[in-house]
Amino acid sequence: MAGTGETDDMSQDNPETLSRRQLLVGAGAISALGAWSTLPRSAWAALPTQLEYGPAQAFSFDELVARARNLAAQAYAPPPPLPSNVLERIDYDAHGQLRYKSEFALFAQGPGAFPVTFFHLGRYFQTPVHMHLLDATGRQAREILYNPAYFDMPADSPARELPAGAGFAGFRFQESRLGGAEAQKQLPWQKNDWVAFLGASYFRAIGDLYQYGLSARGVALDVAQAGKPEEFPAFTHFWFLPPSGKPGDNTSTAPVTVFALLDGPSISGAYRFELRRDTGKNGAVLMEIDCALFLRRDVARLGIAPLTSMYWFSETDKSTAVDWRPEVHDSDGLALWTGSGERIWRPLNNPKRTMASAFADRAPRGFGLMQRDRNFDHYLDGVAYDRRPSLWVEPLGDWGAGSVQLIEIPTDDEIHDNIVAMWVPQAEAKAGSSQRLKYRLHWRADEPAASRAALAQCVATRLGHGGEPGKQRPRGVRKFVVEFLGGPLGQLPWGVRPEAVLSASRGTFSNVFCEAVPNGVPGHWRAAFDLTASGQDPVDMRLYLRQAGQTLSETWLYQYHPV
Repeated sequence: MAGTGETDDMSQDNPETLSRRQLLVGAGAISALGAWSTLPRSAWAALPTQLEYGPAQAFSFDELVARARNLAAQAYAPPPPLPSNVLERIDYDAHGQLRYKSEFALFAQGPGAFPVTFFHLGRYFQTPVHMHLLDATGRQAREILYNPAYFDMPADSPARELPAGAGFAGFRFQESRLGGAEAQKQLPWQKNDWVAFLGASYFRAIGDLYQYGLSARGVALDVAQAGKPEEFPAFTHFWFLPPSGKPGDNTSTAPVTVFALLDGPSISGAYRFELRRDTGKNGAVLMEIDCALFLRRDVARLGIAPLTSMYWFSETDKSTAVDWRPEVHDSDGLALWTGSGERIWRPLNNPKRTMASAFADRAPRGFGLMQRDRNFDHYLDGVAYDRRPSLWVEPLGDWGAGSVQLIEIPTDDEIHDNIVAMWVPQAEAKAGSSQRLKYRLHWRADEPAASRAALAQCVATRLGHGGEPGKQRPRGVRKFVVEFLGGPLGQLPWGVRPEAVLSASRGTFSNVFCEAVPNGVPGHWRAAFDLTASGQDPVDMRLYLRQAGQTLSETWLYQYHPV
């Protein structure tokens, strides 16, 4: 994770990426969990002794859900503020010097494979988050009390001025501590992490390519909603359930369980996260999430399972000399698997104005922000855009009616997250209403195998001037070249061409044809066409390939903004 100061961290981000996360995470709010009955200390005979703890309290997920429901029935109470004059002085550089000491990591000696370390508060992370350790039964909890001794801290750091019990900013799970000396030499757990929760309700994970990129968050409220500012509720408390078994007995793929309380002016919620790190060839991170949400106020746009990413430019549409690199993005498209079974690919845009697109559906099977372009030569810099993970949302159970909504916000730099994808239920999010949903997040290079279609995938979208070479190019005509790869296209007999099936919200098509890409790669085809559309209103287009009535490719959707 960037900001740790570890230059040999295989999964770390570049400083620009951390800056983007910091600037976009709004200050959240904290609400005290309330007094629960104190339980006997005898239940904590095996309590790790390197950390300081508060008194034992009762805990269960059902009680946490009830607590979130009760909070939503009351007026929102913001947390007592910490000294802002201290937090503001813990700027980017000062925060990077506050390194959590590995000897104070939770579960450093087990049980389980993955130690937990904590992030310090600072200018960009001012909401204190309270961490709790559960006993082996999961029925008792004790708060892990903040102590500046847990951190490497310069003698003149303003962090030394924070009061006792200030809290933490977030946490992360380190890589496996198991595997022997050789494994630790290749991937030392003290310097490498695979999931991090930091800022409001944001969290991130690496995929099988060992790289951070886009983020998820607990909930999104009124993103790009006209006349309403976006609200950033925060995870205010976390509870860590010790993995079962004795130290050293667990495999590196055993899941870890974390509970969270979310609170903000308009909403409260309870979450259960089951996190799994696959350290084998696949290397994916899986998160199974059970959340209960309770509305304190009306919300115009309630985003469930929201994903947040960055798209500046790609081969699709790039201003001349805007940057020396060919492409800059964490994600290049939105993938959809609808309740009716249709597979859709929607390339991302960097529009001139904020755009919101809604894809109505019922019982969706999945959606995600994907990074499909894995060619280093298409990026050329040293921040591993070619290895950024894709993030796929798999609904568990019937989510009913609603829409996957895509928000695209203009940006002129890579430091801003400008893309949001989320599920928005059709039912109005009124004060007093609630949502209970389960879903699974897949952090990996591509869609999970069970969700991948046996169809050709869209692998590139290219734009240029319309017309024909050697002739005057007509004004107002745009040429599109859309590439597809794999699936049934690889089994087409010699001489058989697929048909491009096209439609648009407005405008006319001409010069439509399909051809094999002349690179010798089986199943690599492209459809080309010209679009003539007057005016400045966006044009929504659909395209897929078929042959003899058989669908060969996923459906390409694109929103073109005439210039």
